[in-house]
Amino acid sequence: MPKRNRVTNDSGHKKIQKRAIPLLLSCITTFPLFSVQSSANSGIDVYPPNWWVGMQNSNVELMLYGDDVADDTVSIAKGDVRVKHSQALDSENYLFVTLDTSNVSAQELVIRLTDSDGTTRDLTYTLEKRAQGSASRKGFGPQDAIYLIAPDRYANGNKENDNVKGYGDPADRSFKGGRHGGDIQGIVDNLNYIQDMGFTQIWTMPMLENAMDKYSYHGYSTTDYYKIDPRFGSNDDFIALSTEAKSKGLGIIMDMVLNHIGSNHLWMKDTPSHDWINNNGKFVGTTHKREALHDPHAIASDIKGFSDGWFVPTMPDLNQRNPHLANYLIQNAIWWVESAGLSGIRVDTYSYPDKAFLSQWTNRIMDEYPNFNIVGEEWSVNPAITAYWQAGSHRHDDYDSALPSVMDFPLQAAVVEALSNDESWNSGFISVYETLATDFLYGDPNNLVIFPDNHDMSRIFTQLGHDKDKWNMAMTLLLTTRGIPQVFYGTEILMGNEGSEDHGIIRSDFPGGWPSDNDKNAFTGHGLTDDERWAQQRVKGLLQLRKSHPLQFKGLLKHFAPENGVYTYIREANVDSASGADKSNTNQSDKILVILNKKPVDLPLNKYAEVLSTHQTLTRVSDGISFKTTDTLSLPAMSASVFIVQ
Repeated sequence: MPKRNRVTNDSGHKKIQKRAIPLLLSCITTFPLFSVQSSANSGIDVYPPNWWVGMQNSNVELMLYGDDVADDTVSIAKGDVRVKHSQALDSENYLFVTLDTSNVSAQELVIRLTDSDGTTRDLTYTLEKRAQGSASRKGFGPQDAIYLIAPDRYANGNKENDNVKGYGDPADRSFKGGRHGGDIQGIVDNLNYIQDMGFTQIWTMPMLENAMDKYSYHGYSTTDYYKIDPRFGSNDDFIALSTEAKSKGLGIIMDMVLNHIGSNHLWMKDTPSHDWINNNGKFVGTTHKREALHDPHAIASDIKGFSDGWFVPTMPDLNQRNPHLANYLIQNAIWWVESAGLSGIRVDTYSYPDKAFLSQWTNRIMDEYPNFNIVGEEWSVNPAITAYWQAGSHRHDDYDSALPSVMDFPLQAAVVEALSNDESWNSGFISVYETLATDFLYGDPNNLVIFPDNHDMSRIFTQLGHDKDKWNMAMTLLLTTRGIPQVFYGTEILMGNEGSEDHGIIRSDFPGGWPSDNDKNAFTGHGLTDDERWAQQRVKGLLQLRKSHPLQFKGLLKHFAPENGVYTYIREANVDSASGADKSNTNQSDKILVILNKKPVDLPLNKYAEVLSTHQTLTRVSDGISFKTTDTLSLPAMSASVFIVQ
């Protein structure tokens, strides 16, 4: 077959005049093998590097990257799969090959690429057998509590990978925006602490390769979607973390970035197609006007300005309208779920990618894993905006969203507002009450991820003026109300960021995570102040309550309208969850009563007769003191009281 004619287009890419590529099929006995390396494939990189048989979608599209691969003819030299389609785009070094894996067993393939001069290159590719129960894996849910970690700032378990040859941005713990050396081994070394605190899920900021010149520690400028950054560890280390965590009852939630890449990604040097990056590969800032996606009066340019704009020049914005890029991102997510045994995904800047793509991405993943969970970050304090993205919500259009969960920014803002303002008919706890009253907008409000703070905002202790009583009220509320609570590392010991809103300060090192941290170690308690130790135990006590009463926290929330600075609510198992519970579990009929009050109050418990019966007993979690429902409680100002109602 003669070589294709190539011309250079305006963007500098070699544009290929495409024509049909003949396909060849053969069958042969095969056996399983793990993922291939490019060195074993004649210098050709393959993405995804391996796949599985028995997937819901039997097609897998391989992105082949290698010198002058685009015009090669593709055939199967070994194996019984079918090449369904092969397509080149604008670069001479990429070829997209779709394999049909339906009705085949796990095997090793040999894919043959034949050039026009008759020369061939063979590459091996493995189709693996899925782990038992993979498709039915259970994602994180309302019974869980999530611990959010910035890996670079948590613990340095392996000093040998602080700096890696070929990577810039050397470790410098004295620089707030530099790499500090935390890694996967540091998390593994401290899984017992996370487990003992009572957390059941770990979400880490992204750990994929970020080969950027500076500020690479945060992980949000991906330069390789299939490779853990070696300064954190290896792919095998990440998989080992997931395995070890699972043995301790901890799931792993992976942070994924679909909207953009790092400017040092290979795609910025050799782009598969001219439309791979939005705005012709040149920086145009996003408007951040997410409302344009929902505004009935919006003009098209405002919608495009939000979705197609870049965050910063070092974060090129991906065009997910390109079907090959869309497929690449979908398969990448599935590959990590399958490879690392994930229990969930957190999606960065969820609403910024192409809207139709987001529907396709979430639907494809949920089709493969119907019991899985994915939470999207939509940073809006308007419940109507956040609710739009959750599956099952009532929408103003016919948009098909399969996204199970959304980050509940409206509630976070309401909690801070409630505790920062005096009580009146229209301020104070009323902001929390009114926010929760809009839960009718959501498909499943109990599956929202709620949080006092995160890695992108001031810590809650700082937001509340370093007032430990307000911190206690916020933490108590957010660890007991509806939803799935997430706690940012260090929040449990009153870490703050007084005097600076720099992210490098907000994401300060967790004390005790480095061998040189002799004065203070939060893992052991050494050197903590009395307040820090008290806060840590308070969070631990509330998390243990969640673990001992999972049905209640999966169940119903009923709250009383705030009155005179008192806000009260109750958690109880719903009928459906209790009917399927272990009947030997004596906790299943318990209720959890929470009372938050700003002023000293004598509170007659018969006030809550609607939810409490006269024969029940209330036991305060903090000190074990019991009360009858006919008693009057004397509560000090700025208190957060939690009771088990038996």
